Amino acid sequence: MSFLSELVRERVRLRAANRCEYCLSHQDYILGRLQIDHIQPLAVGGLNTEDNLCLACELCNQYKWKQTVGLDPESGEVVPLFNPRNQRWREHFNWSPEGIEIIGITACGRATIGALRLNNNLAVIVRKNWVQAGWHPPN
Repeated sequence: MSFLSELVRERVRLRAANRCEYCLSHQDYILGRLQIDHIQPLAVGGLNTEDNLCLACELCNQYKWKQTVGLDPESGEVVPLFNPRNQRWREHFNWSPEGIEIIGITACGRATIGALRLNNNLAVIVRKNWVQAGWHPPN
């Protein structure tokens, strides 16, 4: 386990606006605390620097684990996963018309959706309820 100061953790949270930087779930709507994720995992040479840290919900963080690449189901190519530090979410993903599923619009987006299981059954059910409550999708 790596040591990160509370100051660094708080800066990561503020930068992410208290949202998972992969699925955009807000801290207020999930059980459990959003976690600090190493974009380039320590296990494969990543560092504890702020430019290698992002905020992730427990599901995204668990599914990502030490993955850095994924398979684009459209092209069959192995491509790097979405990096919230140097890529913009909206350039790789959109919301379905109902606001319930995340749609990949690039190879990176599609590979990230598959690798992190961004549209797993639990996420889809929860987002459906968030939409009905008027909490989702985020602007």
